[in-house]
Amino acid sequence: MPYFDAASSAPLHPVARQALQASLDEGWADPSRLYREGRRARLLLDAAREAAAEAVGCRPDELVFTPSGTRAVHLGVSGALAGRRRVGRHVVVSSVEHSSVLHAAGDTATEVPVDRAGRVDPEAYAAALREDTALACLQSANHEVGTEQPVDRVAEVCRAAGVPLLVDAAQSLAWGPVGGDWSLLAASAHKWGGPAGAGLLVVRKGVRFAPQEPADERESGRSAGFENLPAIVAAAASLRAVRAEAAAEAVRLRALVDRIRARVPELVPDVEVVGDPVHRLPHLVTFSCLYVDGETLLHELDREGFSVSSGSSCTSSTLTPSHVLRAMGVLSEGNVRVSLPLGTTGEDVDRFLEVLPTVVSAVRERLGAPTATASTGQGASLVVDALGKRCPIPVIELAKVIGDVPLGGTVTVLSDDEAARLDIPAWCVMRDQEYVGEEPAERGTAYVVRRLV
Repeated sequence: MPYFDAASSAPLHPVARQALQASLDEGWADPSRLYREGRRARLLLDAAREAAAEAVGCRPDELVFTPSGTRAVHLGVSGALAGRRRVGRHVVVSSVEHSSVLHAAGDTATEVPVDRAGRVDPEAYAAALREDTALACLQSANHEVGTEQPVDRVAEVCRAAGVPLLVDAAQSLAWGPVGGDWSLLAASAHKWGGPAGAGLLVVRKGVRFAPQEPADERESGRSAGFENLPAIVAAAASLRAVRAEAAAEAVRLRALVDRIRARVPELVPDVEVVGDPVHRLPHLVTFSCLYVDGETLLHELDREGFSVSSGSSCTSSTLTPSHVLRAMGVLSEGNVRVSLPLGTTGEDVDRFLEVLPTVVSAVRERLGAPTATASTGQGASLVVDALGKRCPIPVIELAKVIGDVPLGGTVTVLSDDEAARLDIPAWCVMRDQEYVGEEPAERGTAYVVRRLV
């Protein structure tokens, strides 16, 4: 059964499995001890550090291992802020960073907006930097839509301002080192086919850094606690292995993703493929389907044997759409993220493209979605009461009545679903209608749409 969610966690690489088993037998002792077993463990730890540092493109003594990528982010942010506390506490981040970065940066951070493809403008980063800016953060590639960020140019801007740049490289490190003159870097092994429970943090020489962990002599005092040596060895071994395969696999998987990007809009009506079409990870594609409940869509694809992910609000416990999709201003309802692991076959992709139209059509029919927009009605304005209804119902109700409004007339949709604030404007872009804006309402929010076509 095809697993298409490698961006969440890649399947364990065979090399990682072998290294994990071998290090369980040889690396169980304390690597800080001087007896034979401890020396053997230390050799394994040092070799893993050198291999990981070579893959990252840094010095071995700049890299420490952490219990996860999230932990690496928090250690990196807290240590950099503490090291530059005399400068200030201000942090600059992009609006599409991973939630771990946003949480670590805090509520007072300045978020740099992105364009509709999810890409930041380096000049906007430059404008956001202040005298009290202690740290800037930027992902190398987005985990939800695959858009690659101009890290090298942002690093130049930050370097000129004397501000260190922390890069979240979790999604991209399997495909190659991160370019640019960055200062700190965080990543997680389970994203590239290593075991869960191992991450890494790099702090370049010369970066002011004050670890905020409890005092511990391990990992240069930057990551407290006994090293998970089997996971570390397997992480480093698998990173080296996937890098050896990366060039060929990138070409092959990019072709498969290109097939999905081209065929999905042809096979399924009312679909928006999101993310940068050129500057993107080779294995990841995201698209959103109008008039579809994302949770139901994922369940139906799972029934057909396909494991995919989603940023739709109806797939989350908070009932709020992905902050990434919100920042991009794209449709969130019926969102599907396909991220192909190494070894995915063309037959798997062809079967997915065969199954998807039928699944989407069935979900739309179940929700009573419109099949076409007809121009039949009269009157200059309509009000659609969608209060108490969750995505994608407010947009479905809007689509049903837009044809009953003459050109230039308006439709007001009343909704208390947070996703409507994103999905109604996105629907207008897709359907060439004008989104007028929000108006106060006694309950929820009133979204006004003007019919143009």
